[in-house]
Amino acid sequence: MSDQAEAQIVRHQNPLMLPPNTTVMQAARHMHTQNASAVLVTEGDANLVGIFTERDAISRVLAAGRDPLATVLADVMTNNPETITPQHSATEVLRLMQEARVRHLPVVQDGKAVGIVSRNDFPDPPDPHARSI
Repeated sequence: MSDQAEAQIVRHQNPLMLPPNTTVMQAARHMHTQNASAVLVTEGDANLVGIFTERDAISRVLAAGRDPLATVLADVMTNNPETITPQHSATEVLRLMQEARVRHLPVVQDGKAVGIVSRNDFPDPPDPHARSI
């Protein structure tokens, strides 16, 4: 994998951003429609306040018995998540994801959310045990 800056990955991205008072049901519908696995929770002019992921929907809402029609993102999101800038290298991003044990990292520039990087944005390394045919 080349050690390109994340700006190249997020350059054409239009991340799903919703306000904290959005219900989990509304967020889930947006996630489904936009094929997104995470929501950047923002206030005002893209000021990042949290992140809500598919895992959060399962563990913090469904498994906890909360009503997705009444529960808002502010109540179940991860507050003040780890973030990166577009200048971080791919290696740095993968290392941070591993250390923080997360699958998504918001990309913030000049205090504003500009994108999101998912573990799925990176190819899996080749399997050293795989045999070629």
